[in-house]
Amino acid sequence: MRLASPKIGKGTLLGLGSFEFMTFMRRGVFYTFMIYYLYDLLGQVTIVALFGTLTMVASSLGQNFLWGKIADRYKLRTQLIVIGEIAAGIAYILVFLLQKSLIDVGEGALAGIAIIFGLSILEFFWSMSDVGWAALVADITTVEIRGAFIGSINFISSLGRMTGVLFSGFLYMGGLGFRQGTIFYIVTAMLFAGATIMYMASRALMKSKTTLLYKIEKKEETKLPDKTQTPADSHSSKTRAFTWFLIALIIIVLGQTAANQVFLLFLKLPGGLNATDEQVSLIVSAFTLGGMTASILVGRLADKIGRHKVILTGLVLAAATLLAFGIVPNIGLMALAYGINGVSFMTLQTASFALAGDIIPAAKRGRLLSRYNAVMALSWGPAGLLIGGPLADIQTGILGFPKQAAYTNAFLTAALLVVAGAFVFMLKVRDFRQESR
Repeated sequence: MRLASPKIGKGTLLGLGSFEFMTFMRRGVFYTFMIYYLYDLLGQVTIVALFGTLTMVASSLGQNFLWGKIADRYKLRTQLIVIGEIAAGIAYILVFLLQKSLIDVGEGALAGIAIIFGLSILEFFWSMSDVGWAALVADITTVEIRGAFIGSINFISSLGRMTGVLFSGFLYMGGLGFRQGTIFYIVTAMLFAGATIMYMASRALMKSKTTLLYKIEKKEETKLPDKTQTPADSHSSKTRAFTWFLIALIIIVLGQTAANQVFLLFLKLPGGLNATDEQVSLIVSAFTLGGMTASILVGRLADKIGRHKVILTGLVLAAATLLAFGIVPNIGLMALAYGINGVSFMTLQTASFALAGDIIPAAKRGRLLSRYNAVMALSWGPAGLLIGGPLADIQTGILGFPKQAAYTNAFLTAALLVVAGAFVFMLKVRDFRQESR
């Protein structure tokens, strides 16, 4: 007899939702204009582009080689989040003081380099918070409610990011917000506030010295065994499925995000849409709004009809919109296409995490979710740096293609990568659905 699906308490959802809102508002405040600030200091696009790549690499190394193992061995979740947020807050202040001292002596370029490497080191230690968060969400949800919960959290995250982006426009002030430290101090305050919120939320999640993960593992041990499959076979098949899942995701994420930077340049081409700043803002906002709409709906849909069907639908939308970018004739249709692309992106974000939570054994959540986070982090910068950017530059700089044709070809290549990843996903990833008994 199956047990009723456990519910996430309103207090727990409020606490975790508040933490995510604070987290993504802080990211919106800090990272929206950081690229522009670094370019003012360094004056070279290639070096600035390394910012997203180095921080991604540092985060992935920390999660996969250290924090994931610690999370599993010592059953740590909220502790890693709280420590990671506090450590990041302190590190932000140190990075600000270092860059300020270099700017004061006229070393603007060195200040830019210091920011890039300082924030990369910060990400290595901060990534313990990412591991703790991913494992915690997987711990407190079951297959019946995981998609809906993640979708709700992603919706809250999107609201936080939009709020942060709005405030960043007022705080940047042509670089003074970073140069004088206003943004650094505000972000640090947000980090400390987030750590406090998570500490208070953990009181509701952990009502005794016995950890939530231990309770879940003990519950899983009491389930009736599957007579057709030994525990070792089940564990091995799930690990194999997760490996193929990551391979498919690598191809998909690289394809879906390879053309991000190219897309923003494409909008401004005089021979194309020739979009104004206001029109670019409208189009980018459509992506965010599309993602927010998907977040609140897709998770529940994934719980009802299955993760695979929802993911594949999202991939079809991703490939179709990438192809559409090069042929839409006006701003309105481009906003619509980019909005649907936002739906596809958040569909993948929501349903893929839910599927990862379904497949990964509880005892390995820290380590395997670290690998999942590393793959999804490819969208930070490496996809554009390794694929989209070089592909466009080779066509325009070496082959002599017009920019509009070169960028359209980049969109086509990105769509083909998404399709290739979708085929790997369909052929190799089984639909594991854990039953509560």
